[in-house]
Amino acid sequence: MRVGIIGAGALGTLLAGRLGRVAEVWVFSTHAETIEALRRGGAQVLVDSEEMSTAVQVAGDPTRVPLLDAALVCVKAYETERAAEAARRMLGQEGLATTLQNGLGHFEILAQKVGSSRAVLGVTYLGASWLGPGRVRWAGTGPTYLASRPEIATRLEEMGELLSRAGLEVHLVEDAQGLLWGKLVVNATINPLAALLRVPNGALLESEAARRLLQAAALEAAQVARAAGVRLPYEDPVVHVESVCRATAANYASMLQDVLQRRRTEIQAINGALVRAGERWGVDTPFQRCLLRLVEALESSYTSQVEA
Repeated sequence: MRVGIIGAGALGTLLAGRLGRVAEVWVFSTHAETIEALRRGGAQVLVDSEEMSTAVQVAGDPTRVPLLDAALVCVKAYETERAAEAARRMLGQEGLATTLQNGLGHFEILAQKVGSSRAVLGVTYLGASWLGPGRVRWAGTGPTYLASRPEIATRLEEMGELLSRAGLEVHLVEDAQGLLWGKLVVNATINPLAALLRVPNGALLESEAARRLLQAAALEAAQVARAAGVRLPYEDPVVHVESVCRATAANYASMLQDVLQRRRTEIQAINGALVRAGERWGVDTPFQRCLLRLVEALESSYTSQVEA
């Protein structure tokens, strides 16, 4: 099977490193430094103290990629339009494109570009920490869920088997919306707080003040999900988010990694999406709106921050 990885950030590099051992993998990236690093050293994945390097094919132009059987979209939310267009140009006639991105709205954009019959909604709990172009630390071995439909079941099963052979935990499900929102509630709580406080996930439970912020964010996010008619995959959002913090205590949330590198964050696709959903379903979201504005302000102040 020929698989394309669109986006070579932390998640994309991790998937390239794992899948490149069991399939022909093409990585599509528009970042010259990343392309050069992958060509020179392959996709390098650090697991505990062992580093594994996997050779992959790399391209910065979708027309140079042979037709793909599958594409995994791993770009940041604000790059979805361009990534979906790249997927359209690289997919074979029977190929499937799967979004594994954070936030809401990505599947709809992907479906518009590649056709609803070839778009797949995925939700992943894999954790990866960015160490540099082409190099990541595998920070969490959580499951990945792929939403199946009768017309794509056979092809998606093949993709699931490939991911399993690559050492990943994969589940095919009929409906991934609850899982997508379940992850959104977690992301809308942990990501902005970790980024604003500049702490790893576990530190959000170490002070009463941080814990109260976490609880407020989780409850408000879950309220929006319920108003939207979504059944979350857990009963108590606070208990669940706190359990995620404990299980990933040493992890740097993706938004924290972006802030530390002074990169644009996915705040609009995560907390912004919740605020917009709240407006649609008649739920006031003052806490989520505050987190949104704080992270936006933090991003805009990158060049004028005072150094210690």
